[in-house]
Amino acid sequence: MPTLDWLNRSAAFTTAAQVPYRLLDTVSTYGNATQAQQNLLIQGDNLQALKALLPFYRGKVKCIFIDPPYNTQSAFEHYDDNLEHSQWLSMMLPRLQLLRELLSEDGSIWVTIDDNEGHYLKVLMDEVFGRRNFLTTFIWQKSYGGGAKARYFVGLHEYIHCFAKNIAALPDFFWPPDEGVLKYYKLRDAKFAIRGPYRLQPLATTSNDERPNLRYALPGPDGTEVWPVKQWQWSQERALNALANDELVFTPSKTGFTVNYKQYLRDADGEERRAKPKSIIAGQYTQHGTQESVALFGQEKKFSFPKPEGIIERILEAATTPGDLVLDSFLGSGTTAAVAQKMGRRWIGIEMGEHAATHCLPRLEKVIAGEQGGISQAVGWQGGGGFRFARLGAPVFDAQGCIHPEVRFTTLAAFVWQQETGTAFDPAQGRAGTPWLGTHSVFDSCSRLPDEPEEAISIETAAPEPVLRSRTAYYLLFNGILGDKRPASGNVLTRAVLDALLQLHASTPHPEAPLVVYGEANRLGPETLARVRVTFKHIPYDVKAR
Repeated sequence: MPTLDWLNRSAAFTTAAQVPYRLLDTVSTYGNATQAQQNLLIQGDNLQALKALLPFYRGKVKCIFIDPPYNTQSAFEHYDDNLEHSQWLSMMLPRLQLLRELLSEDGSIWVTIDDNEGHYLKVLMDEVFGRRNFLTTFIWQKSYGGGAKARYFVGLHEYIHCFAKNIAALPDFFWPPDEGVLKYYKLRDAKFAIRGPYRLQPLATTSNDERPNLRYALPGPDGTEVWPVKQWQWSQERALNALANDELVFTPSKTGFTVNYKQYLRDADGEERRAKPKSIIAGQYTQHGTQESVALFGQEKKFSFPKPEGIIERILEAATTPGDLVLDSFLGSGTTAAVAQKMGRRWIGIEMGEHAATHCLPRLEKVIAGEQGGISQAVGWQGGGGFRFARLGAPVFDAQGCIHPEVRFTTLAAFVWQQETGTAFDPAQGRAGTPWLGTHSVFDSCSRLPDEPEEAISIETAAPEPVLRSRTAYYLLFNGILGDKRPASGNVLTRAVLDALLQLHASTPHPEAPLVVYGEANRLGPETLARVRVTFKHIPYDVKAR
């Protein structure tokens, strides 16, 4: 696979690993306090913010949309948008690496870009996400006019590179019909209340692919037989059912009758018709985004060339369902977070500098208050929900690897769990108020031995049951989790602490699993630990600072 080479490429590949983990300090909460826990606005450098999110959100994000600086001298003032190519690539690479780690297995990433770096970005994303996970590059018609200052041609489009985390796990994408299609649904019948309007589509086909089973006669309204010139699109059974349900329309013609079927906007359950997304996107323009920006911030604080809410809506409509987590690490004016909120998705937005406070924060406050711009009326938005506003705090570990005194049990638990399992920490995996973080199981995808020949699996054959490879329980002795009555507040593994852990372990769903125990010190010998299948790891030395 072709790859890019540029100045400091090797250093860029290790940048993400060298970024220290930092705390996320909640500054304020807005709206419903419970619902605010689902959504997060972060002010700070997005590279450090993405690293800070890993322990809690690794593999949890369903859709990532980013609109990075285009390296054109035309982006927002708070971005250094005149970077030399190699610097721009070195800026993007570690961020893409972290974004991939945050994506769920069935997730996707969408990145807007223009001609200046678009093709370099495609090759870079091939390397980070894997060429096999490339879905398409959308052509987005960003403008419907302009060109007065253009020298050679009028540039009306940008690109949206779309990749899957794992294309084998990615669900199908669908979009609702756009306005250009909706205008054809004008007709009504008795089914309108449930199925909405309909349009007429020819039942006959002009396809050269001859299929004798699709050539048959239909009973016409005058009792005559109606034959297709070549063949029908539907099977005879389906066509007769449609006829019985008053879903075929016969129109007199010179040769007899023309037959059309009623294509309803909604199905029998009232769900709106959906279609595969087309690779060319039109109808959502930066002019719309500018109008939305002026309405939100006024003429003086408006954004240059902001993305309209409608383009984000189309992406989230295709790639997510209500409740899914959406991430934008170049949040800009807050459009992605605003649209996600209005569409019932959870979200994380990251924006650097004061811009997060001067633009993103007030915009999102207006959204939960019921702001009616953008897509609000189209999705029936009336306000509600909430979010947290956070800033990057102190490093979790200092230069010597020691844990910052502000770190609490849940935070360190997340780092330990991610380090050991490669997955995000969920407190529900363990038992609140105890050292048990959870039990992690690793499965093989199938039971085939390494030396056995690989055979194709037919559609009729059920997928093999996953085979358990290993199972390990993790415990953390930190921050006095066992209470002050125990030695060193229960942070040291003694005989009494071990007995307490084994008693707790016996009540977990998998008491047969071996234990990995993190603590500040160990007072027991290796024979004792081996006998009860306990592996001790030292805090902070066995916790990765980076």
